[in-house]
Amino acid sequence: MGADKLIHAASVLVVDDGADNRLLLSELLRPFYRVDAAADGEQALKMIAAGHKPDIILLDVVMPGMSGFDVCRQLKSRADTQDIPIIFLTSLNATEDETRGLVLGAVDYVTKPVNPPVVITRIANHLRLRAATEFLKDKNAYLEQEVARRTAELTAVQEVTILALTSLAEARDNETGSHIRRTQHYVKALADHLKDHPRFAGDLDEASRRLLFQSAPLHDIGKIGIPDRILLKPGRLSPEEFEVMKTHTTLGRDAIQRAEDQLGMDVPFLRMAKQMAHGHQERWDGSGYPEGRAGDAIPVCARLMAVADVYDALISARIYKTGMPHAEAAQYIAQKRGVDFDPDVVDAFLALQAEFQDIAQRFGDQESFKAEDRLRESGTV
Repeated sequence: MGADKLIHAASVLVVDDGADNRLLLSELLRPFYRVDAAADGEQALKMIAAGHKPDIILLDVVMPGMSGFDVCRQLKSRADTQDIPIIFLTSLNATEDETRGLVLGAVDYVTKPVNPPVVITRIANHLRLRAATEFLKDKNAYLEQEVARRTAELTAVQEVTILALTSLAEARDNETGSHIRRTQHYVKALADHLKDHPRFAGDLDEASRRLLFQSAPLHDIGKIGIPDRILLKPGRLSPEEFEVMKTHTTLGRDAIQRAEDQLGMDVPFLRMAKQMAHGHQERWDGSGYPEGRAGDAIPVCARLMAVADVYDALISARIYKTGMPHAEAAQYIAQKRGVDFDPDVVDAFLALQAEFQDIAQRFGDQESFKAEDRLRESGTV
């Protein structure tokens, strides 16, 4: 862009204690820019503080009172003026003076007496550079906003996908919905509590905890593949039926894997969902299913869900059983420390009992609680 293209688009502040120099530069630049002038550094700073923010400053180095170096230092120390380009005007020709100015943040030097074509060209060049810099800043800000928007969209798609899948499970088993919401929040509470624990810190950073919360509702998604005669049986399962029920862990993992295969890429929250769906029935001592994994071979997310899932099953009233009081359920979990459950996860659960009870109340099965209340009133539990 030529200097003539910048008419009325840019402003120049000339700061020089010499009246002749101010007049010369003002007359030289007015055909191309809006020009203001200040007789010293203090006046220039007052003008800028009053709201006059020039696009570029021509600044004399040697002035009475505040030197050009001092003015430059002050402007570069303030966030609202640090990006204004400063070209020093000086009769000094010592290398150390030029170096000092550049170190302070000046973009260029023009020696006096000024050469008009040189001054005009250098101002135009630096204004172009500033315009390009501002454009890139705006572009980067736009790109950051766009990335944030697309990320929010993807997160929303993930959440909607999970809701759609879990809604299918709820449609087949109306006990599932509240169980899903409770276990999701139980797992989050455990993860937040253990995030700084040496054994878990590497697996429970902020991003992983967010993915854990997102994927937790899919832990029982495999139950969609269990026949109604077993899933909806109003009573305890026979050994043969229980073997079929146990397949929900593998069915869930495989269903999520097929979805991931269709995408043709590794999706972090689906990877965690697979681990949780497949491993939440494993037990610390290796007595669980489907693979009989033990100890740290069980994924962290599955170990957290194991405690959350069993606790919720214990306190929930079902057609074939009453819900345990919290204290009994907590005692059961504590007794299974190091047997069924990771000892440190159990310790976290015991420290979070009040929070677990609050979650159970907030996301309660209303009918289940009513049934349990009636049993309590009759003295049965």
